[in-house]
Amino acid sequence: QVQLVESGGGLVQAGGSLRLSCVASGSTPGLNGMGWYRQAPGKQREFVAGISRGGMTKYADFVTGRFTISRHNAKNTVYLQMHSVQPAATAAYYCYACASDGDYWGQGTQVTLSF
Repeated sequence: QVQLVESGGGLVQAGGSLRLSCVASGSTPGLNGMGWYRQAPGKQREFVAGISRGGMTKYADFVTGRFTISRHNAKNTVYLQMHSVQPAATAAYYCYACASDGDYWGQGTQVTLSF
């Protein structure tokens, strides 16, 4: 079993920056890919970014270079650095982890744009 706890969400001004963190605990030696999805009100959950244990990254097309995903394996933590945040970024951001015994999700952290 793996538990994921996100943090770092909150209110951010349009054009501002925010860093999300997700810490994994439990059966962490079996962790492989980790990353982030988001779900805006009334919309389906969508992929944002992912990173392999070896550091290979993948981003959704809408990220357009404004977000950076990184990972600290020793701390079992994955980060999402968000720059030039746009109004469409208002959503609940969910961390996920792919482990040897299945996939896991965090409870989510809310990011809300202010104007």
